[in-house]
Amino acid sequence: MNALEIRNLCKAYPGFQLDNLNLTIPRGCILGLIGENGAGKSTTIKLILDLIHANSGSITILGQEHTRLNREDIGVVLDEVGIPECLTASQVGKVMKNTFRNWQESEFSRLLNDLSIPENKPFKDFSRGMKMKLGIAVAMSHSAKLLILDEATSGLDPVVRDEVVTMLSEFTRNEDHAILISSHIVSDLEKLCDYIAFLHKGRLMLCEEKDVLLGRYGILYCTHEQLKVLSPAAVLHRKENPYGAEVLVLRDAVPADWKISPVSIEELFVFMVKEAK
Repeated sequence: MNALEIRNLCKAYPGFQLDNLNLTIPRGCILGLIGENGAGKSTTIKLILDLIHANSGSITILGQEHTRLNREDIGVVLDEVGIPECLTASQVGKVMKNTFRNWQESEFSRLLNDLSIPENKPFKDFSRGMKMKLGIAVAMSHSAKLLILDEATSGLDPVVRDEVVTMLSEFTRNEDHAILISSHIVSDLEKLCDYIAFLHKGRLMLCEEKDVLLGRYGILYCTHEQLKVLSPAAVLHRKENPYGAEVLVLRDAVPADWKISPVSIEELFVFMVKEAK
């Protein structure tokens, strides 16, 4: 049983349409959802959480139709954490103890300690990074099996982002757990994720295992003469300048003796968006 299955999902707004989206997250895995502003990432997450209703398609979470799911099985952290600003972390724990049947007080205390979150400081005085860490600590302390995070690393400094990435990696060491995370910071997703999905203008460009993507594609730096003899089947996108070309290629379609450089997930996404345009 997969953690999340999205089938033929559609949602239309004036000027935008999420078009026939299909995604699967196996248990024990992390899927990173990448896309520019307006690509449909937040719309997808709102549909999963039943905050808005789809025009068509289906969403299954942990084997159940998403509207019938036990909400305690999902931990959610959105761009705005949504904790009342007057509360301290200690008071948040007391509120959540009376909110979630499966609240794990000892786990919450451990996370507060591990993440150096002050227990008696008002939430309004937290930095953005501290607010996000508290939100994630709450999401991970009620026995959730699926975490959904929308831009949870946006605006965080590199040290805090690294702490968050480590937390999320530890969460999926339990093979019954899974994570869906969207972010503009593609480097975080490259370090963290098992699967990568690219959204562009409401359409899924690709969804694949990260290691498969990195093994399938590469960057070729070549002369104009070399570009002319390269098989068209090898070329996904190219940038030419007076001195040569930078080409996104399918590795298997390039002559074996040509040197191909690795491509990052961010480079791959930028190349594919430019090609789509």
